[in-house]
Amino acid sequence: MIYRRKILLAITDLFGGELGATDFQKLLFIFSVNQQESKYDFVPYKFGCFSFQTMADKTKLINEGFIENSKNWKLLIENGNFINALVETDRKQLRKLKTKFGNFNTKDLIRYVYINYPYYAVNSEIASKYLTEKELFTVDKFIPKDSERCLFTIGYEGTSLEKYLNILIQKNVKVLCDVRKNPISRKYGFSKKTLQNACESVNIKYIHFPELGIVSDKRKNLNSQKDYDNLFLDYEKTVIPNQMQSINLINDFLQNSKRIALTCYEAKPVQCHRTRVANAVHNLEESIPLKHL
Repeated sequence: MIYRRKILLAITDLFGGELGATDFQKLLFIFSVNQQESKYDFVPYKFGCFSFQTMADKTKLINEGFIENSKNWKLLIENGNFINALVETDRKQLRKLKTKFGNFNTKDLIRYVYINYPYYAVNSEIASKYLTEKELFTVDKFIPKDSERCLFTIGYEGTSLEKYLNILIQKNVKVLCDVRKNPISRKYGFSKKTLQNACESVNIKYIHFPELGIVSDKRKNLNSQKDYDNLFLDYEKTVIPNQMQSINLINDFLQNSKRIALTCYEAKPVQCHRTRVANAVHNLEESIPLKHL
């Protein structure tokens, strides 16, 4: 079993073998932000901090017979003593978590996270129920307010879904344009349906433009920057001119939604065709900034 899933089992076990979904996310978040090297990242969700990876791991644990298939986190294995499967630093951190938060109810946990980590309350639908007017004012300071039109590009190589989404949220991106030919990824969170659902859950519209992708055969044998440059020069000559309808549609989103991002896999903009798509859009109105995240 991979290590991070052992943490999920240990938390559930330590807190009595069953936790509500909201309580579990809050406790895992508090543990994670105090961990030396966090195994889970979080986004501001409709009920506060939320980890998509955690839910994917829960499905694995359900399939393996460790967790009950229900909304709550309920162990099916008694006397698992899962905490002993963790490294000493994490065992100590979990015991501190139990000592400090063992008697907290759901309201207490929500308030603790919202007050101490207000960024994670910016998308909350329940903040006004749990926070005072003064506390809500603090949360408001963390709500992204940039409204200037801007065209961004972003790659997901080497990052988690949650870190990726946080970049988009903090830049106040409203529309994510996926320019991959085949939006399938072995990395969790970046296949089309999963990415679309995750984006929409944090109020970012997702649109796929497969016609702007590059066929896989042309992406072979890219061993140097010159190889990439030659590929993208060919792309600019053979694809962009024939896909101006899509380029204009992206520009329409830019004009109407103001802040949009083009996405593909590669972390480096110079090694991804999204840069050439962005240049084509930018050429339609050069006064709008183009930034690579």
